[in-house]
Amino acid sequence: MPAYYFWGDDDFALQNAVRDLRQRTLDETWASFNYDVIPADAPNGPAQALNQAMTPPFGQGQRLVWLANTGLGQRCPEMVLAEFERTLPQLPETAVLLLTSVAKPDGRAKFTKLFKAWGEVREFATIPPWKHDQIHQQVVAVAQARGLVLETAALEALAEAVGNDTRQLHLELEKLALYWGTNPQPIAAAVVTDLVTISTQTSLKLSQAVKQGDTSTALTLVNDLLDRNEPALRIVATLVSQFRLWLWLKVLAGLRSDAEVAAAAEIANPKRIYFLKQEVRSLTCDQLQQSLPLLLELESSLKQGRDERATLQTKVIELCRVFKPGGL
Repeated sequence: MPAYYFWGDDDFALQNAVRDLRQRTLDETWASFNYDVIPADAPNGPAQALNQAMTPPFGQGQRLVWLANTGLGQRCPEMVLAEFERTLPQLPETAVLLLTSVAKPDGRAKFTKLFKAWGEVREFATIPPWKHDQIHQQVVAVAQARGLVLETAALEALAEAVGNDTRQLHLELEKLALYWGTNPQPIAAAVVTDLVTISTQTSLKLSQAVKQGDTSTALTLVNDLLDRNEPALRIVATLVSQFRLWLWLKVLAGLRSDAEVAAAAEIANPKRIYFLKQEVRSLTCDQLQQSLPLLLELESSLKQGRDERATLQTKVIELCRVFKPGGL
């Protein structure tokens, strides 16, 4: 298919897909002649991309034309839409047209419908950190693509370690592959524990410490995470996902079956619900509801450039006070 629209905020995965498409499309000997990258702010960028895509390649291989960071999926002028309507059906097999964007294309827009009819739209959005099953599936898929076999416990440990960070996932799998070499046995969980930095697991431990109102342990974990150069916003994302999940479980507990709770909380395996319910048994809905505004304030402060360590420490103390046995 000669036309692609890649979108999503997982820049590492998207750039990998662009690289793979480039390798499949171009003959490296002729790449400098047949590879065009057109920025979104280029004058008449869409028209330029279409014109280049219709131009026969030089020498061997195909031509690849990349219109980067485009906003056509959200707003496409009528004149540009008309150009795409005229050109997309006529794209030669000797050329590949690629559009990329961080934002999701509007499924109701004429441009998106046209592109889906004549091309392929692929999503590279970051998996929300609370969707543990999707993160696990991603770890399995990437490991299989690299020809690596991991024990079930090793896969679980790796999924907890990297979370939704695809860049770290690839780096850790590369490290494991080099260490394991040609050993035909599945990679053991102990190997993952020894070699992989389990930063997400530590963030989850932080959420457990906050839930228990254990201020001393929570502050120690905050310092440990920051000393490991863990991004503060990633720490907050893990906390938000965990407390949001706990709130869902507390609100729905006793009102619906485990299968219905799992569907509402986007948990693929309903058997997990029993164990998750045990985690929130001692909490109240009021405590969990109080936690989310504090986490939003924390995220907002960090995005405004406040000092990461001081801001995290202050908000973690406030959160621990909410969950401290006996109240404030």
